[in-house]
Amino acid sequence: MGFGPLLLLASLEGLVTAATLALMALGLSLVFGVMRVVNVAHGEFFMLGAVVAWAVSTAFAGHPAIGFTAALLVAPLVVGAVAFLAERLVLKRLNYDPEATIVATIGLLYIVQQLALTFYGADARPVQPPFNPRIQLPWFGYSGYKLGVIAAAGVLLAGVWFVLARTRAGLVMRATQYDAETAQAFGIPVGRVYAGVFALGAMLAAVAAVLVVPVSQAHYLMGRDPLLLSFVVVIIGGLGSLRGTVVAALLIGLSDGIISTLFFSPTLAKILATLLVALVLVFRPQGLFGTAAR
Repeated sequence: MGFGPLLLLASLEGLVTAATLALMALGLSLVFGVMRVVNVAHGEFFMLGAVVAWAVSTAFAGHPAIGFTAALLVAPLVVGAVAFLAERLVLKRLNYDPEATIVATIGLLYIVQQLALTFYGADARPVQPPFNPRIQLPWFGYSGYKLGVIAAAGVLLAGVWFVLARTRAGLVMRATQYDAETAQAFGIPVGRVYAGVFALGAMLAAVAAVLVVPVSQAHYLMGRDPLLLSFVVVIIGGLGSLRGTVVAALLIGLSDGIISTLFFSPTLAKILATLLVALVLVFRPQGLFGTAAR
């Protein structure tokens, strides 16, 4: 295969990574932007979404699309419910103290991970894609499902932008993010907003997991790498910036796909991502599209 087709193939693989990474990082950014909570357990919500997707999809017989569609509906609801309970039972009782919530979410990480190991097991298990036609390009054939993942992530990101920018729910979240005490004084139930945002962030991670699990398989340790890359995306893009999250996810996803494919070195891609984070922290600490603290 020549360099041009190989670069196109690497770019397509990078776009798949960027699509799922943007969804996951957006959830992390929303939680920190509104609640000022660094959710270290975000990767385990991603893993839990994949595990639930496997459990639901295998419970349905017949065409794989039936089980996958059920998983796409059930997994985010289950993960969102777990996150909602965790917020009410743990984070709320800690009064959202930044240091204490980091320790609490680390504990939540290990609890979810060990429960998955106990009840799901250590084996990686596949989920059948709902469709997988081969798209024949002039140089090679490519998975139609992977192209579907890119399109679905684009639609979901546009939906989140619409909710945040054009609806009353988005206005309430932005008001709480800007000044929680003033929002409370105007009658906004800040506690319930926090619980909803924490659940929404976890649901975005779960949706990303359901979309990608037919490509990568479900495993109880699969949340570590996406969590680290999500932090990288949030730092580069800027907290609370949907545009920054999408641009940073494209940068990281494309560089990961191109470098891993052309140079056969995923480690080099991670090193370059870390170097990019260091440069952003030095020259623009608020991120590429973030706003400086006043």
